[in-house]
Amino acid sequence: MFRSKSEEKIYNLLIDKKIAHEYEKGKIEYEWLEHKRYIPDFILKENGIILEVKGRFVREDRKKHLFIRKQKPELDIRFIFDNPKAKLYKGGKMTNASWCIRHNFKYCSLREGIPEEWINERKTRNTIHRIFAEII
Repeated sequence: MFRSKSEEKIYNLLIDKKIAHEYEKGKIEYEWLEHKRYIPDFILKENGIILEVKGRFVREDRKKHLFIRKQKPELDIRFIFDNPKAKLYKGGKMTNASWCIRHNFKYCSLREGIPEEWINERKTRNTIHRIFAEII
């Protein structure tokens, strides 16, 4: 029932002293803030598109990109996967591609190369300046 012997000892102490208590009732939500830096793999200078090349797409990377998207929505990060059909978890259904679709990130396969429309995509000069201003 307890996660440690120490918790069990405190429980017994509370019972012995007839102190009303609850053990691990409910959850308290909190936000864990850390200041991090993201180093983009490649930035297309003509349009500011960021290319993130991934073999394995681990949970930490997925969380990082969701945080970046929330905090810096002006950045256009796109993924190039060794295998877009690779499963995120052994035995799971979600793939690299389906995660990108769910979270509205563009992606492609390394085998197919960078889509021409990504290379030729144009953005306003203001947008490009804002993107590059975010990069230290």
